[in-house]
Amino acid sequence: MPDNAPQSFSTTTDDVTLRGDHWPPADDAVSAQAPVLLLHGGGQTRHSWDRTAAALAARGRDVYTLDSRGHGDSDWAPHGDYALEAFVADLRAVLADLPSKPVIIGASLGGITGLCTVGEQPETAAALVMVDVVVNVEQQGIDRIKEFMTGHVDGFASLDDVADAIAAYNPERRRPKNLDGLRKNVRLHDDGRWYWHWDPAFIASGEGDEPRRHTDPARLAAAARTVIAPTLVVRGGKSDVVSDAGVDNMRELIPHAEIADVSGAGHMVAGDDNEVFAAAIEQFLDSHGL
Repeated sequence: MPDNAPQSFSTTTDDVTLRGDHWPPADDAVSAQAPVLLLHGGGQTRHSWDRTAAALAARGRDVYTLDSRGHGDSDWAPHGDYALEAFVADLRAVLADLPSKPVIIGASLGGITGLCTVGEQPETAAALVMVDVVVNVEQQGIDRIKEFMTGHVDGFASLDDVADAIAAYNPERRRPKNLDGLRKNVRLHDDGRWYWHWDPAFIASGEGDEPRRHTDPARLAAAARTVIAPTLVVRGGKSDVVSDAGVDNMRELIPHAEIADVSGAGHMVAGDDNEVFAAAIEQFLDSHGL
């Protein structure tokens, strides 16, 4: 096994145990750079970051990927608590276990969890990267996410059906010929069907739409106004979740925020164009000496 192969870690909060992977620097030395914590979007798992984590570790960074509550290998919330405060409390617990302040990189739900945490407790992070999410997201894009997430809660008959559903949501991404990678995001149950590897209560909880049902826009706006850490908003050029108006609003809330546009990507930026995404991240980190 390579020296920098991912190693599992866990953090236990009041009600759940969170699990993730630690990707040590490729040179097996203690990195002088800030560690990186990658937070996935709603309905995803830490494995959505595998390529990004491997690339960052290969460049000498200490990297952590985390399954949020109700997702992947982390515990499901015992009382169906998937409100923003629960995700923020979980993140604070993980941050307390890290050796130093990390750069928080969060996609969608992970991004707004990071925003709230970094805004309300500025000392907890070295920098913040929000991936295709802003305080004011577009309802059309949110509706498509909701439709995709709720459309298959009864599972799939085969991995081919899983691939078909993903291709229908994101038709511009090439459908994989080898479907084994999908096993990281779905699980085969005793009834012979494949189910997403997240708690259905996550999308069924609360009022409104994902990601708004798991957020508090007023709280997020207030948090954004107090962010002092270097901040980057990475926008998918083909995203229907983040608009020009949403980006302009973020510039007003966080005047020092930088914007990177990955023109060939949709909402799933890292998966759509990981090479360009990783380059934007590295440029941002290097420019701030992180």
